Amino acid sequence: MDNNDIKRRNFLLDALAIGVFGGVNTAGLALPAYALSSLPGRLPKSRSIYKLSGNVSVNGIPADIKTQITADSVVRTGGDSEIIFVVGSDAFILRSNSELEFSANGILVRSMRLISGALLGVFGKRDTAHQLVTSTATIGIRGTGVYAESEAEKSYLCTCYGHTNISARADPNVVVDIVTEHHDKPVYILASAAQQKLIVPGPVINHTDKELALVEALVGRKTPFAESGYKFKGGGGGGY
Repeated sequence: MDNNDIKRRNFLLDALAIGVFGGVNTAGLALPAYALSSLPGRLPKSRSIYKLSGNVSVNGIPADIKTQITADSVVRTGGDSEIIFVVGSDAFILRSNSELEFSANGILVRSMRLISGALLGVFGKRDTAHQLVTSTATIGIRGTGVYAESEAEKSYLCTCYGHTNISARADPNVVVDIVTEHHDKPVYILASAAQQKLIVPGPVINHTDKELALVEALVGRKTPFAESGYKFKGGGGGGY
């Protein structure tokens, strides 16, 4: 386990420790017994942020636990920093050295641009798909849980559950439609094809079912696999 994994684990443990104890049983990162059954309740409407650590700003202003994040905010994290927060029916974990820009449709998130870094998000049902844009991809999302990383030469996208439609920004005609139950088809989206295709299979990396369960709990939901008892069968790392 590298330093980043340890920091994410400790951040998640701290987040679970301040939650209301519940009874959701999910697969994921190995945690102490008290954390295995502890999940928060729905975040009060008066709050946007569940937990933050390190250097986090919202709209260019240093954030604290009382800061409000709306469907047109810009959220940034520095090194060794992280934030768990809610916007409407959506909930997120934004990793360190990340920048996320929201665009609004009234009070709802219409689209997001992950300019850099890594994001885990869960999304409420909508009548129309909304978008997540990374350095190399445009992703249509419907009632879905996703984990994304955005770098200059490639992006990573795991459709943890639900339905996404991924198109390569280098060639919008290159499109992959993904429907998964549980981390079934993670992909990399490349900035240029070179010797490869623009969208290629990837492993499961850098996110856990515990984190998905945590953010879903903040908006009053459970993960689909918690409801069904589905257990992850694949490989590829990431702590499953």
